[in-house]
Amino acid sequence: MKNNAPAPIAFSAALAFWLKLGFISFGGPAGQIAIMHRVLVDEKRWIEESRFLHALNFCVMLPGPEAQKLATYAGWLLHGARGGLAAGILFVLPGALVMLALSIVYALGRGIPAVEGALYGIKAAVLIIVVEALIRIGKRALKTRFLIGVAGAAFVGIFFLAVPFPLIVLAAAVAGFFTSLPGAPLAAPPAPGRWRHAALAMTSGLALWWLPVLAAVLVLGPSHVLVDIGLFFSKLAVVSFGGAYALLAYMAQQAVENYHWMSAPEMVDGLGLAETTPGPLILVTQFVGFLAAYRDAAPFAPLAAGVLAAAMTTWVTFVPPMTLIFALAPFVEQLRGNERLSGALAAITAAVVGVILNLTVWFALHVLFGQVTEARAGPLRWYAFDPLALDFRVGALAALAAFLAFALHRGLVELVLMMAALGMGLRLLLPY
Repeated sequence: MKNNAPAPIAFSAALAFWLKLGFISFGGPAGQIAIMHRVLVDEKRWIEESRFLHALNFCVMLPGPEAQKLATYAGWLLHGARGGLAAGILFVLPGALVMLALSIVYALGRGIPAVEGALYGIKAAVLIIVVEALIRIGKRALKTRFLIGVAGAAFVGIFFLAVPFPLIVLAAAVAGFFTSLPGAPLAAPPAPGRWRHAALAMTSGLALWWLPVLAAVLVLGPSHVLVDIGLFFSKLAVVSFGGAYALLAYMAQQAVENYHWMSAPEMVDGLGLAETTPGPLILVTQFVGFLAAYRDAAPFAPLAAGVLAAAMTTWVTFVPPMTLIFALAPFVEQLRGNERLSGALAAITAAVVGVILNLTVWFALHVLFGQVTEARAGPLRWYAFDPLALDFRVGALAALAAFLAFALHRGLVELVLMMAALGMGLRLLLPY
């Protein structure tokens, strides 16, 4: 009797794909998810379409970069824990190494005209990339008056009232959950042993997550910059709903205004560098951690401190979402069709639009006017700037970047590289 069961997928074949994906995953989460769909569903047929889309919905509901979570889940689906580990790690590792190299070049190359010019042009590209993300996500997310109201409230809350980003996410989730219809029946029976599996995954993941932070506390003391980095980016990892652009608003303002690790223009530089690397855009966190420790290095040499901080940042950014995937994967079928969870997710996504609008305005002010100061009156907060301080050159570059992005539909990496080249030319021809 002929056996029509599909042949098992060799782990070596999957490993080769995950390694390749780590090097070609440019274009942000949309492009990365599209690559996985084309290969896993259409070309190799390792995963069914319905299963892939359900996995994607599950990953979007959890904090962390959705494409990396989807790769981890797909690897787990194919080969269990070892498959999930291979997929999740290889999705991040190539981009992390490239980002570390760019961070070192950035730190050592300041003052070199070509480097300064490239960064000048990248600022203009980043501004347009953030505007493009705002428009794209806004069109997809704001489909009802309620969701538009959530987005508006989120913008007012974070921009004018300085409401913490985690609180905005929580409030949006609660509002969406209780304004949705009751959920449909569970789509599948509970997986056997799911609670034991979840407990083991959470225990192991939590231990791995906090081990380097605890080591830093014991060796360097609780006030060392490596401890601050470990704690801050651990907090970000568990509230990073809505993708990198939403998280950037909170991270940028905390890194610049609270911790004073870097300036606002340097934050824009980091985002521009992250746009040129493969892997998740949230690797910009590594740039922030590197600079923070590079400038407060004792008892290490600056470069060694920066490398340690980059490793700490990457670890505490990506271990938590991978832990959640391993812990919750056995429950994934039970989440299918739950309208209340879908309502909470929709409201979080709408709030993300308001947060990205805040990021857009914040970036635009710092890129175009340079000197921006925070002003307050009671609970209100705003940013004061001098309109006469407008940098017309970066404004012209931003206008050109907008034309390339919206009229000619150039890709993100191409846009960043073109603006970097134009910035270098401007810097060499017209010193500023």
